[in-house]
Amino acid sequence: MDNPSSTHLIVESLTRAIVEHRLLPGTKLAEQKLADHFGVSRTLVRQALFQLSQNRLIRLEPARGAFVASPSVEEARQVFAVRRMLEIEMTRAFVRQVTPAKIKALKDHLAMERKAVAGPDVSGRTELLGDFHVRMAELMGNQVLAELLGDLISRCALITLMYQSARAAEHSTDEHAHIVKALADKDEALAVRLMEEHLQHVEAHLVFDRTPPTHDISLALS
Repeated sequence: MDNPSSTHLIVESLTRAIVEHRLLPGTKLAEQKLADHFGVSRTLVRQALFQLSQNRLIRLEPARGAFVASPSVEEARQVFAVRRMLEIEMTRAFVRQVTPAKIKALKDHLAMERKAVAGPDVSGRTELLGDFHVRMAELMGNQVLAELLGDLISRCALITLMYQSARAAEHSTDEHAHIVKALADKDEALAVRLMEEHLQHVEAHLVFDRTPPTHDISLALS
C-alpha cells in the first residue's frame, strides 16, 4: 500500500479524527503506531504528518515528534479581531475595483461552497468557506493580502473545523452570497456591514462544548 495515495488517505483519516473530536488536542502521534495502523512505511507517515503541520492541524516538535495542535479559544478571538481589521478595508477596496469577471469568479466559488456544505466532507467545506476570503484578495491582485489571510484562516482552521456546526457552515455560505450581491451592486456601505456581521457570526457560532475526545490513536481511527 506504499504509494502517494496512501499519504492522502492518512491525511484524510487523521484530519477526520481530529475534526470529529475523536483525537484530543495535545495527543502524541507516534510514527510507528500510525505506520502499523495504515500498513505503510514511516516515510509515508512522516510525509502525511508534514502536510498536516502545514495545515496547522498538528505541530511538529524537534526531537519530540508530532502532536495534535491545541489552539486556544483566545487565539481564535485574536485571529478574528485581525481578520475584521483587514477584511473590512479589503471589502471597501474590492467595491472600488469590482468588475463583472470578478463577480463571476466569486459566484463560481459560491457554487462550490454550496456543494461542499451539502456533502459530508467537513474539512473540504471549512477550506472552501475560508478560501472565499482569500479569493477576494486574489481577485484584487493583492498576493500579500491573500497570503496573510490564508495564514490567519489556517491559524483558526482547526478551531473552526472543531467547533463549527453544519448549520453554521450553511449560514456562512448564505452570508457570502449576500456579500457578493452587495459587491455586484457596488454598495460599499452594505458590503462592509455584511462582511463585519459575517465575521462576527462565524466567531459567535463556534460551539465550545463538544464531547471530550480520546488520546488513543487506534480507537480514534477505528
